[in-house]
Amino acid sequence: MKKAEGLLLVISGPAGAGKGTVVQALKAEDDNIRVSRSATTRPPRGQEQNGVEYYFLTKEEFEKGIREGGFYEYARYVDNYYGTPKKPVEAWRREGRDIIFEIEVQGCEKMKKIFPECITIFIQPPSMQVLEERLRGRGTETEEKIQARMKRAAEELPLASLYDYVVVNDTREQCCRDVLQIIRDHRTRA
Repeated sequence: MKKAEGLLLVISGPAGAGKGTVVQALKAEDDNIRVSRSATTRPPRGQEQNGVEYYFLTKEEFEKGIREGGFYEYARYVDNYYGTPKKPVEAWRREGRDIIFEIEVQGCEKMKKIFPECITIFIQPPSMQVLEERLRGRGTETEEKIQARMKRAAEELPLASLYDYVVVNDTREQCCRDVLQIIRDHRTRA
């Protein structure tokens, strides 16, 4: 008997909404969850390591991957490329793992075309003020980058209505419980 393929979940939201923190907590909570690591051309922040938080590529390496069809989706965001490499995802699908794609809003529509069965979840900050506080609290962004991310967030927030679910990240714990419940509900349907 063929092993069932796992769920595919797209989690998006503006920078600073806390989606990365929530995704890591979900992975720690459920050992069937795998997180599709994105590739990016942005430089590592703080203690980030290649192959851990992202695959850090040069612009030339990324564009070669685009030409060779190595990404499910990719987008340019605040002057950097971000994309979802195919190889690890294909292996996890064969193993029946649930896979989370933590991708930009631009990539969600592309993923829905590739995987119409994927479940889309938008992580939303409680307010723009909280979002700005979170971005500033990182201590990794220039004022110019913070303003660019806030402008982009104002463009992304209205797109939340295109997602299957919208989860407000008031607290990491509650947000994780809400997303885990969505995953468990869909597992029982499958």
